[in-house]
Amino acid sequence: MHFAYTDKVQALRERLLSFFDQHIYPNEGRYLQELAANRAAGNPWQVLQVIEELKPLAKAQGLWNLFLPQSEHAPEGLSNLEYATLCEIMGRNLWAPEVFNCSAPDTGNMEVLARYGTPEQQERWLQPLLAGEIRSAFLMTEPAVASSDATNIECSIRRDGADYVINGRKWWSSGAGDPRCQIYIVMGKTDPEAATYAQQSMILVPADAPGIEVIRPLPVFGYDDAPHGHMEIQLTDVRVPVQNILLGEGRGFEIAQGRLGPGRIHHCMRTIGIAERALELLCKRAMSRVAFGKPIAHHSLWHERIAEARCSIEQARLLTLKAAWMMDTVGNKVAKNEIAMIKVVAPSMALKILDWAIQAHGGAGVSEDFPLAHAYAAVRTLRLADGPDEVHAASIAKNELAPLRGDRR
Repeated sequence: MHFAYTDKVQALRERLLSFFDQHIYPNEGRYLQELAANRAAGNPWQVLQVIEELKPLAKAQGLWNLFLPQSEHAPEGLSNLEYATLCEIMGRNLWAPEVFNCSAPDTGNMEVLARYGTPEQQERWLQPLLAGEIRSAFLMTEPAVASSDATNIECSIRRDGADYVINGRKWWSSGAGDPRCQIYIVMGKTDPEAATYAQQSMILVPADAPGIEVIRPLPVFGYDDAPHGHMEIQLTDVRVPVQNILLGEGRGFEIAQGRLGPGRIHHCMRTIGIAERALELLCKRAMSRVAFGKPIAHHSLWHERIAEARCSIEQARLLTLKAAWMMDTVGNKVAKNEIAMIKVVAPSMALKILDWAIQAHGGAGVSEDFPLAHAYAAVRTLRLADGPDEVHAASIAKNELAPLRGDRR
């Protein structure tokens, strides 16, 4: 395994770091001001101009669609290993990935369309997404069932002549609050009588289709994440043409596995960036605040925490790079154990460091004066998103026990 940066990646990395120094960090205050102004006007669900103004600058510098490898639709896309260090940098700010058209759930949805979409589906939905002109949402999780076991999903996708008719309730549909969200990828059952993993399908549903009701946004620890949002959505007799099915009936699990592997590791890459920034803020605060006659950083407790934080970040980064390298060299299916491991490790690691950083900041740490509290809320959700820790841990344990049962790994 070789994790050294190529000349191409090193150049992109330097360009991205410079972009953050020139455009992202200086605009963090403006982002909050715009959002606050929208709230004061009674509607936080509006496009933020600061992001729209930065997108053309990112495009001009070649920092655009870097997440999508081996696709004729985005020739600038990098391998998973190449993208890892850049995705980590993007993760240092919660809204920055959108500036580079590298934010969830659009990245996963674009991967689905690029891999499994028909030319017509790609022309209508993928190209505008790659251009950053529209946004999308992924509707999988349901409030009535334990969606960590996706076989539980009850949303109905029923064939009726030249249409499919969709009925069901979804929630935690991230991105559906954005006024630019024009397309949903919906997972549901086309044949409840089929074999367990052949019951589910995925279908493209325009966000303005009759019968769609966005019931409410779901705040995360009080953060509504406007204008992105995590919405609860009711679909009642929603009709879409049969041409909107992805790959074919009964292929939903196959698509989900193709989508979730890259999505999971992208979350982990960004999470390492969040942890790096938290440690950076922790160290600055510990050096600048005096308690009991000396800077906080000079108390031995903080020495231990800072050292442990650095070790934890480096360990998680190496596991992420290994998983990315395996995805590139042997494929997502073979790399599934490594993907599961880093999905468990990275959020827990970042939460611990964020908690210490909050503690070092005292009362300021839980305020909006620093990005720590919002980052903590966002990272805590990652222990649930794309499969909870327990599901990934069960998969890891099953793989370890397989030789003792005589199973093949």
